Amino acid sequence: MDISVVVPLYNEAESLPELTAWIERVMLAHGYSYEIIFVNDGSTDDSWQVINRLSQSNPAVRGVAFRRNYGKSPALNTGFARAQGDVVITMDADLQDSPDEIPELYRMITEEGYDLVSGYKQKRYDPLSKTIPTKLFNATARRVTGIHNLHDFNCGLKAYRSKVVKHIEVYGDMHRYIPYLAKLAGFSRIGEKVVHHQARKYGKTKFGLDRFVNGYLDLMTLWFTGKFGGKPMHLFGVLGSLMFVLGLVAVAVVGFGKLWDMHHGNPYILVTDSPYFYLSLTLMLLGSQLFLAGFVGELIARNAPGRNHYEIDEEI
Repeated sequence: MDISVVVPLYNEAESLPELTAWIERVMLAHGYSYEIIFVNDGSTDDSWQVINRLSQSNPAVRGVAFRRNYGKSPALNTGFARAQGDVVITMDADLQDSPDEIPELYRMITEEGYDLVSGYKQKRYDPLSKTIPTKLFNATARRVTGIHNLHDFNCGLKAYRSKVVKHIEVYGDMHRYIPYLAKLAGFSRIGEKVVHHQARKYGKTKFGLDRFVNGYLDLMTLWFTGKFGGKPMHLFGVLGSLMFVLGLVAVAVVGFGKLWDMHHGNPYILVTDSPYFYLSLTLMLLGSQLFLAGFVGELIARNAPGRNHYEIDEEI
């Protein structure tokens, strides 16, 4: 099969027939073999009934229904597990992503050798309250992930080589960082394509401003686990040792100062009356705790089931 189109959705019953007809039209025009996988993320409208009707009229339509709303990441992960196409295309169900972009995305994967191609909605039909935070978010994501050629990490329209979606796990709200997940899994050939963005035709957006706060927290989590997940001592051990040494030096300075004043007959105070003494002890205690946290982390990583699991690309 050439293409699997994975469409996560929540309360998009009105747009599904139009989206399916549009995808079908594009696929038939280019002679692609394809499937459409709708993942119904606990919709409370008639979305599942619409998917059932569409599957009866078009054998390429498949559907998965969650019992309740779990989020976009679990929906994508479920669709990825069921995708059978050589190239996997993801798009939102609200008709803001154009299926007319599919042929070029497919060509970039199959002919130009990209592992992943992300859409870039250069001209957006969204309010400023959404576009300005999005620009700041994407600038931060580029800096932290090192994927400097992407301008829109959160664009729902993406294309993947089948091998990519079978070797990454999308969980929580990590769908925003699928390119980074792919990079951490060793798929570094990541490209971008400017895509057409359409104004929403039916329903209303499902995202609020809280996604930007959660997005930054998720980004820090991915950065930490990607860099230090298998070697926590390299972070906690270094920080802990540095803080402990600084505290130890500070205690020595406080004690040496008192001995100096005593030797030269200068007025002096008890070491325990100096605030610097307690600051020094605090540094030493925090340093010890960080070092022990790194040590415990190493013990956990050493006994993790996948500690020696490496993704092998090819073998001769």
